[in-house]
Amino acid sequence: MKTVLIAEDNAVNRELLRELLEIRGYAVTEACNGEEALDQIAKTRPDILLLDLSMPVLDGFGTIERIRKNPSFRSLPVLAVTAYAMRGDQEKILTSGFDGYLSKPINPLALEQELERLLKKEKLKDLPGSRADAARSS
Repeated sequence: MKTVLIAEDNAVNRELLRELLEIRGYAVTEACNGEEALDQIAKTRPDILLLDLSMPVLDGFGTIERIRKNPSFRSLPVLAVTAYAMRGDQEKILTSGFDGYLSKPINPLALEQELERLLKKEKLKDLPGSRADAARSS
């Protein structure tokens, strides 16, 4: 069973995401801000992180920066979950180190497609003969 960490300060949004994920068979852990998310990543080693951009304490951009700088977490797939849907926001999100993004309100089909895409990508990195496998053996 794959584990998804939801980092979202809004309890209603967290609950909605948790329900959408649990009915699809994912185990879910939660955090209310970026600092809690970093603690949860260290404790639970999730397979993927759904990260809200606008949170107190440490926002999504600060959190992704710290994740990508940490060698232990660097390859964790991170999906931005955001109300930002203006032109240029997607580019800013992706160049900040996120692997993809979903706009709010969450479209369940889009969520499922992004999870499948990112988890498949992660699985491919671990296959024998992959670039990541070659790098590990050198």
